[in-house]
Amino acid sequence: MDKIKVGAVSYLNTKPLLYGIGHSDVRHEIVLTEDYPSNIARLLLDGVIDVGLVPVAIIPLLPQAHIVGHYCIGAEGPVASVCLFSQVPMSNITTVVLDYQSRTSVQLVQILLKYYWKKEVRIVPANNNVATQINGTTAAVVIGDRAFALHNSCKYCYDLAEAWVKFTHLPFVFAAWVANKQLPETFVQSFDAANGLGLQHIAEVTNQYSGIVNYDLNYYYTHNISYHLDKQKLAGLYLFLDYLKKDK
Repeated sequence: MDKIKVGAVSYLNTKPLLYGIGHSDVRHEIVLTEDYPSNIARLLLDGVIDVGLVPVAIIPLLPQAHIVGHYCIGAEGPVASVCLFSQVPMSNITTVVLDYQSRTSVQLVQILLKYYWKKEVRIVPANNNVATQINGTTAAVVIGDRAFALHNSCKYCYDLAEAWVKFTHLPFVFAAWVANKQLPETFVQSFDAANGLGLQHIAEVTNQYSGIVNYDLNYYYTHNISYHLDKQKLAGLYLFLDYLKKDK
């Protein structure tokens, strides 16, 4: 059988899942590509990969979308690495810069602005150094590892997962394993087990990547990120997709 082409986000939040994949036999059945979220999404949409840990906002764009397994990048409270950063309070923000690396987060902030914060702002794209665009009344959505550094340099941080939970009383799913075709059930079971294996080795993952960012990675992996794709997270995911349909 041809190897299954897998894409995954290259951020720190995926490392526990990738640790499990890399330390299980399923690694011999796949070809793995790592990149930032919007690029992994593009690869799945274009059929370059078969399954990816992709921003859930692309699910409606796929002719076939199959959620694979029981693991995701989710949050039941503050996620720390997906935030709207600003030097002024929400009431004074006039412009929001959207992170080019994201698909789901930029959709999420626009839903929250409209329905939760009830605020109209000007939306502009980010440049390659989004941190420099945060000044005056201009705020920016920054995701992934780059977000950690901004917690100390920006006066205001609006955590998007925390806001979603307050708004909906449901968890949020940023990314899930999604296939663009039906995959063999034996592979899905092995792949799912590999993800679970990684979560049994958080200490090893933390030790491997500690020092990369100024943040407690053990806390990040055990409190900020919630990896199990349970019924509540699926409910939050489908509610988010409903909002995307509403705002088409």
